Amino acid sequence: MSPARWQYTRRDILKLGAASGAATLIGRTAWADTCVDNSIIDPMSDVEFTGCGVGGEPMPTSPLILEPFVDPLPIPRTLRPGWRHADGTLAAPGDPSAWFVRRSTQFGDDTVVRPGPGAGQQDALGDRPGNNSLAHPEWGIPNAGTHQLWTSGPGIMGQDLRLPDPLLFHIRLQLGQHNFTSSPVQPIDAGGHPVALPSGTNAIPVGDGTYRMPPATIYGFNGTFPGPMINAEYGRPVLVRFENDLDFNPECLPRQDFGAPDWAFLTHLHNGHTAPESDGNPNHLVDNDGGYLPGQWCDNLYLNYPAGNDDREKQSFLWFHDHRMHHTGSNVYKGLVGLFPIYDPILDPGDERRGLRLPGVRTHNVGPGGVPDGTFNVEYDIPMVLYDCCLDDGVTPHQDQHIPVTPDPRLPGQICGAAHPEWWGNLFFRHYPNHGFVGDIFTVNGKAFPVLHVKKRKYRLRFLGASVARQYELSLRTGTPHAFPGMQGQYNLAVSASGTWTKDKGTVALPMYQIASEGGLLPNAIRRDSIQIWPAKRREVIVDFTEDASGRPLPSGTVIYLTNTLHMPNGRKASESGEPEFDDKYAVPLLKIIIDDDARDDSQLPAPGKLLRAAPPFNRNAQKVRDFTLSRSGAAGGEAEWLINDLPFDPNNPLATPVWGTAEAWGINNGGGGWTHPMHLHMEEHHVISRTSSVSHPDDTGKEDVVALEPSEQTVIFRRFRTFIGNYVGHCHNLAHEDHSMMFGWTIVKPQ
Repeated sequence: MSPARWQYTRRDILKLGAASGAATLIGRTAWADTCVDNSIIDPMSDVEFTGCGVGGEPMPTSPLILEPFVDPLPIPRTLRPGWRHADGTLAAPGDPSAWFVRRSTQFGDDTVVRPGPGAGQQDALGDRPGNNSLAHPEWGIPNAGTHQLWTSGPGIMGQDLRLPDPLLFHIRLQLGQHNFTSSPVQPIDAGGHPVALPSGTNAIPVGDGTYRMPPATIYGFNGTFPGPMINAEYGRPVLVRFENDLDFNPECLPRQDFGAPDWAFLTHLHNGHTAPESDGNPNHLVDNDGGYLPGQWCDNLYLNYPAGNDDREKQSFLWFHDHRMHHTGSNVYKGLVGLFPIYDPILDPGDERRGLRLPGVRTHNVGPGGVPDGTFNVEYDIPMVLYDCCLDDGVTPHQDQHIPVTPDPRLPGQICGAAHPEWWGNLFFRHYPNHGFVGDIFTVNGKAFPVLHVKKRKYRLRFLGASVARQYELSLRTGTPHAFPGMQGQYNLAVSASGTWTKDKGTVALPMYQIASEGGLLPNAIRRDSIQIWPAKRREVIVDFTEDASGRPLPSGTVIYLTNTLHMPNGRKASESGEPEFDDKYAVPLLKIIIDDDARDDSQLPAPGKLLRAAPPFNRNAQKVRDFTLSRSGAAGGEAEWLINDLPFDPNNPLATPVWGTAEAWGINNGGGGWTHPMHLHMEEHHVISRTSSVSHPDDTGKEDVVALEPSEQTVIFRRFRTFIGNYVGHCHNLAHEDHSMMFGWTIVKPQ
């Protein structure tokens, strides 16, 4: 084995060695972690059920954050193009190591492989027959390791998109560290009472029984959470090389007991109009159980080409995340989240002086020699990633139905699991409970209770639900936050009477004007006092920070809170009036917004009834040709707890084979049981034709890629199949459901 297999390049290993000695040069196996105490237990391994966790699993109570609303909200900046060394620096022009890879079946290991359209040039695994093509040659699926449609030149179905060469980006999947808060914290129990810190932690004492938490270990795109943001534009393709460096752990960071056990990844651009080989779905890539192992890489080509080359099909806010089969939830929760706003140079260019004049001021980046490098940032246009987590309290046992561990002698009477005080303050996750994992700390862009200073002008806010299962209802409110230790969210808006604080929902201070859903711009803006965000859902709004809901000017120094008023005690659904856990005063302030001075504003708030983007034509009377019903059942055995059409996911058995160039109406149905399901369908967006529930979904006027299924609801949607052929998936985006088999494969086939 050549030394380069164990290194990035000589330049990189010298940098790593300077920080950590030669630890990265040795290991037990080709992909072994060099930290012997970091072995990971596979929660999906073929072991018998232990019985641990049956009847409910205790969850830790995160330490109470004592000083909220101090950390600034991180505002993402766009990634710059080019190949990256391990330390994140871009390769200089002419650097011979640019596009170096450790593993390549097609071109040989330890070599330079430049992105391109050649056969086998798409990933580390080389050219290989497309999945299912051997069994069904009539389907005409191209080889899995080759881009079926490049930016220009003849491609699948004789298409030539006549697009420019793509911008080339490089993202490494790396271990990293992340601080969710800089605040001192107080250890508490489930009732919110202060408790002593367990021995053996890495806490940093502050005094008076309070501590600072150590940074949490994450898996991140370029080692950060959230990961990089790529500001894309229609008509300008981008190619992203994702490279797996998760086997490198020079600082011996604790990996803990969750995440893909072989450290594999599979990146999905949700919901790009993308060929299967760049879609990152486990119905196309079945090698390595649907993932790229450490040392392997793939080039995902995002053509930024609207379906049917129809401007009405353009989107506006995508994101990318891990999609490793059976471990999507744990890998996403561990940090594998990135952002991909996509602009329309005609209507929505990120320049408030042009097109629809939506809020945003574009600034271009330059590369070597002062030449623009093709990337840009947009001021006053802010993505907001919503993510909840649970932090280890050091005393709750780590138990799971699939982890055959020895009982912890420090826990008398405990028959399952072991506590990990050395992981205190780090992320805590369980593969079970399989109804959906919810945390008790809420974050925005990776920070708990951050602060955003805004100018007196209009802003565009882009909300993304990146939680495993949690749903949110967002509104902009005034009120006074007060700590309610032990409550999910830790803080609530409250009022004080005679020294006693009681919960209060505050007052809606500002309206939001929704301009887009996950399918892009709506036909018309919708005034909203609140808006729901389910897992993977995106909603974009304009907020005018110059005047309040009554039209009165807002003075400098005004404080408003982005607040979640949807109480979701577990992963099933939001609680409702009449249920035992329902809290009608639940109002958790997520983000403190402080209004500063005036600023120039050339943007316009869309007038009532103004057309933003016409909806693509679709047949509202189409008769559905297929039904897909989501339900829970243990009949399939093992991990198959959640099924579609009573079947577990099988990448070799597609449940639908629509023909390229056609359209169909599908029934997407909730099989009942008091659950909600955010059902996601890859490749193209859909229109909702009908719903059986009475719950209002006012933005059904636009396109979507996630069907929000209310309990026992049945829907009919309309969708098309264009540009590409091959294998895709549909699945519930409650990632605990997906990882327990609530997913199905489907294939677009070549016309006869």
